[in-house]
Amino acid sequence: MGEGMTTTDAMIEIRAVIRPARLDPLRAALRQIPEFPGMSVIKIDGCSALWVEQSEPGGIKRDLLDYTPKAMVTIVAPESAVEVLIATIHRIAHTGRMGDGLIWTCRVENFIRITTPA
Repeated sequence: MGEGMTTTDAMIEIRAVIRPARLDPLRAALRQIPEFPGMSVIKIDGCSALWVEQSEPGGIKRDLLDYTPKAMVTIVAPESAVEVLIATIHRIAHTGRMGDGLIWTCRVENFIRITTPA
């Protein structure tokens, strides 16, 4: 485990859906954090909420908002590292434009490293 991580911490899953163009800068920023445990990335497509579609003018612009490429980043980290990880994700992924994405957390009930003997 990285510096600052203890086995007594509850484990938290952080998920973030971000613009694919922000993925490399995010990885570089997260690697600068001693508590960063690593991450998984899934390429996904996202669609806009109905209120977003209704706020945009009709026509091709609305069609282009539906199902846009995104990246989902998943990090499982000790609770003590979550605040700095989320702040970094937000700082790097934020562009101020519609479609920047989401960040959310879930408590992890069980956490077992596969490298740990059974």
